[in-house]
Amino acid sequence: MVHLTINQKPVTVPEGTTIIEAARQCGIHIPSLCYLKDIHKFGSCRICSVEVEGTKNLMASCVTEVREDMAVRTNTKRVRDARNMLYELLLSDHSKSCLSCNRNQSCELQKLGETLGVTETRFKTDSSRQHVDASVSITRDLSKCILCRRCVTACNQIQGVGVLNAQQRGFDTVIAPAMGLPISKANCTFCGQCTVVCPVGALKETDSTAQVWQALNDPEIRVVIQAAPAVRVALGELFGYPPGTSVTGKMAAAMRALGADDVFDTDWSADLTIMEEGAEFLERLTKYMDREAAVLPMITSCSPGWIKYIEHYYPEQTAHLSTCKSPHMMLGAMAKTYYAEKKNIDPAKMFVVSVMPCTAKKFEITREEMKRKGVADVDAVITTRELGAMIKQAGIDFHALGEGTFDEPLGVSTGAADIFGLTGGVMEAALRTVYAIVCGRNLPFENLHVAPIMGLEQVKEAILRFEKVLPEYESFEGKEVHIGVTSGLAGAKQLADQIARETSPYHFIEIMGCPGGCITGGGQPRSADPEVRAKRQAALYAEDEGKSIRQSHENPSIQALYTEYLEYPGSKKAHNLLHTKYVKRGTLEFADGFPDKKPPASHKDGHTRGQHRPQRLTDDLETVRVRTLEQENERLRGELAEMKETTDIYKQVISDYTGKSGGK
Repeated sequence: MVHLTINQKPVTVPEGTTIIEAARQCGIHIPSLCYLKDIHKFGSCRICSVEVEGTKNLMASCVTEVREDMAVRTNTKRVRDARNMLYELLLSDHSKSCLSCNRNQSCELQKLGETLGVTETRFKTDSSRQHVDASVSITRDLSKCILCRRCVTACNQIQGVGVLNAQQRGFDTVIAPAMGLPISKANCTFCGQCTVVCPVGALKETDSTAQVWQALNDPEIRVVIQAAPAVRVALGELFGYPPGTSVTGKMAAAMRALGADDVFDTDWSADLTIMEEGAEFLERLTKYMDREAAVLPMITSCSPGWIKYIEHYYPEQTAHLSTCKSPHMMLGAMAKTYYAEKKNIDPAKMFVVSVMPCTAKKFEITREEMKRKGVADVDAVITTRELGAMIKQAGIDFHALGEGTFDEPLGVSTGAADIFGLTGGVMEAALRTVYAIVCGRNLPFENLHVAPIMGLEQVKEAILRFEKVLPEYESFEGKEVHIGVTSGLAGAKQLADQIARETSPYHFIEIMGCPGGCITGGGQPRSADPEVRAKRQAALYAEDEGKSIRQSHENPSIQALYTEYLEYPGSKKAHNLLHTKYVKRGTLEFADGFPDKKPPASHKDGHTRGQHRPQRLTDDLETVRVRTLEQENERLRGELAEMKETTDIYKQVISDYTGKSGGK
């Protein structure tokens, strides 16, 4: 333990604690901006500067660790003057369009100004960065960027993708993809984690609300709105409810109050996904048990961020993906076929809106594979944050809403569907049904929960043993299925690398693109609560446990769908409507397309562990790696020079300011 004083108050904290965290532990608040607990500490903004006895310069408290007998002062005149000056300098190079910014009143830069008591800047300049880069999923407004580098940490260290980095140096520094590429042309997965950590309006989901309002206002259009599982345990936060509060009924009522003609539940199609995905896995697993060629491990395909990641970085492994569309795409397809036929509706006059916790879903609906004869399964995606904004724009009193319900038949769901919104949930839902089909009885885990794959750890695994199986699955008797689960693209890389090295121990893998799963998707409400993931997770498990039917194959509406329309899971009609294919994008654009690839060679036991990377792609990737390392070295040299240059400028400005104001 380390003993020190902060504002003359004795403090004892563990070794390695930073000053800012030591201060928080004893009830002293140090203003900060770029700092994000457990995620990002870089010291770029210097707003958290404090005086430390015995040091000449102010110290950034977010990166300075405590030491024995350290004496810290957080609120001296020198500290306050420096913070105010630094804040004014930030404002001088920041867009002033606060009233039209979607982060107005939820902007950390605004909140900091209120904390510091600074309302304007004496430095009258225009932002040096005016570029706006809009993709279908994410919009970057460089005029609002404060160079805090939170997004860089999220992209590089949390997700391990590395699309965003500091480019150029000094006053020309921008946070952007390499070579000035627009984000739509980079290998971005559109996971949106950068939009969650951005403290200002520099990174946000690309707004789709105008498109939805237009459809809602058109009397000739029948608007269908569906909502994903994770939305119901996060939407309430935008209206003052504690994190993890389930607002399922109010959410349904709000969507109806907006003017939707049909309000459906993506949970319904999550159950449908389990039927199709479970059948697909059993088909592959049966071949494996019978020692026939089978591509295993099979990987879930519900997360479009993960799908785009594997298409870019592991294109030779796309055969391992389940061919199932994600649940909201399945519901869109069923709404425009099965439901439209039942209600005698012209699909061309239907407009399907998906409320998702995910920014990557905006890209997903634009894929050509998600259209039939030019008609998209889903017409628009809005995030949880965008739904909240629309409810407020419509003047709806969310608190006063009653408990609404979803429309049948695409609104009936089981508890298995609710847990799709959290890491391990898709796998658990699938195992509940797969085990029941093979053994004719419920999964042998307490309360149907597969405990080893619950929780928020990056990689989790479990083993499922089949015993006393039904006669048609005789080859499964006594066999074990190895399960792997991960969330976040850094974890995805770990499991994908195992497949590439042909060392994967798993038969079935669930991968979610965002850490913790959809509960912390790129379109979810931003939260300062460090326990927000755990609270949202607990709420979804409660939703599951509160339902009378908790296994997808027992959903009467899904049973009726197969009886009336699809025949059976994996039928030709089901494949046509509910399954998809993937694009081998690679990390480079090829003038003549992606290299041809031979079919994967299977092992003698029929279990295809991995596939070889095409030589041409390997050579091109090696060239990219070398260039990337060279650019990284140059960037680091530039940042060192920039830090010295910036420090010198700050010293001079602060010296001039304190000298004019009579400071010492």
